Amino acid sequence: MGENLTLISQPEINRVLNGLISRKKAEILKNYFEEDINTLKKQLLIFQNEISRFQSVPLIVGQLIEKMDNSSCIVGSTTGNNYLVRIISSIDYSKLKLNSSVALHRNSNAIVNHLEDEGDSSINIIRPIEKPKVKFNEIGGLEKQKEEIRETIELPLINQKLYEDIGIDSPNGVLLYGPPGTGKTMLVKAIASKTTATFIKAVGSEFVQKYLGEGPKMVRDLFKTAKKYSPSIIFIDEIDAIATRRFDAQTGADREVQRILMEFLSQMDGFEKNPSVKIIMCTNRIDTLDPAILRPGRIDRKIEFPLPNLKEKRFMFQTLTKSMNLSDEVDIEFFISKKEKLSGAVIAAICQEAGLQAIRKNRYIITQNDFSISYRLNVGFSSKIPDFYN
Repeated sequence: MGENLTLISQPEINRVLNGLISRKKAEILKNYFEEDINTLKKQLLIFQNEISRFQSVPLIVGQLIEKMDNSSCIVGSTTGNNYLVRIISSIDYSKLKLNSSVALHRNSNAIVNHLEDEGDSSINIIRPIEKPKVKFNEIGGLEKQKEEIRETIELPLINQKLYEDIGIDSPNGVLLYGPPGTGKTMLVKAIASKTTATFIKAVGSEFVQKYLGEGPKMVRDLFKTAKKYSPSIIFIDEIDAIATRRFDAQTGADREVQRILMEFLSQMDGFEKNPSVKIIMCTNRIDTLDPAILRPGRIDRKIEFPLPNLKEKRFMFQTLTKSMNLSDEVDIEFFISKKEKLSGAVIAAICQEAGLQAIRKNRYIITQNDFSISYRLNVGFSSKIPDFYN
């Protein structure tokens, strides 16, 4: 039995003991670091919840004016005042750009987030799937107007090289003017439906905002978005809301509207003119517009939409009634030959009201009497056209 015992030398014993001690130390260090990591994770979660709570309150939209350092900058708020504010550490400083929109805390005005270019804007970008389904052949008459707007807006976007080969600049914008209901907006819908360019729609009154400086900023955002998504078409309806003749303004509201107009003029014909951005404007009162907006270079073509003549009235009636279930006795020429001045909208209303008269009497066929009643209902009011349209 004693012969089977193996003697272990002292160095081997020391080596084994050192190995056991090292493993014990490694295990202790591992446990220590795991506990430390768990503690840091808990602290990170607490700080993230704190930042989330900090950003969950209603925020103010401001504009970055100047960078000071990595932790502070100067911003402008919607109240018109400028502030030197702090930047919370969770924001990527490289994403903050001059004149960009930022979210400010409502109490400290500290920057808590950055916004996209159009994040705070009411610019209405009409995507291709949202474009109106209106075709040129569905619009009765207006053949001259169709030709002019297509060669002014559509052709430069499709074949810009043609103008470069000839050696001229492509038209910048077009103004559609005429009495209400003569087909201005309808023709713009047809352009929006046919072209593949981005279509941006706005109304003149949208640029008049509550705070000073907001209107001009919206104009800058409008053209910035148009350049970003070029080729694009900017359509501004009722442009006379902001483009009336300038005068010695007595109130702050009038001065703000004039500032909006001056920003609009600068963007239309400034240093950064973009041939891929076209402008269409509509108005019923061209006589009230400021001469600066009508000059060539800003508006290269002015297209008038007069009340339709006899030939155009016939074309409109035929276009509107081709899908209607008419009786054999219906004589459309009787209404076409009447002397009253009718706009395209009134002619459409006459045809619609005739159909409503048939529905009211539980009929599927529209008779001559239905058109007679409809004509009296619509023409009596619409025939009172103001003098400046004649």
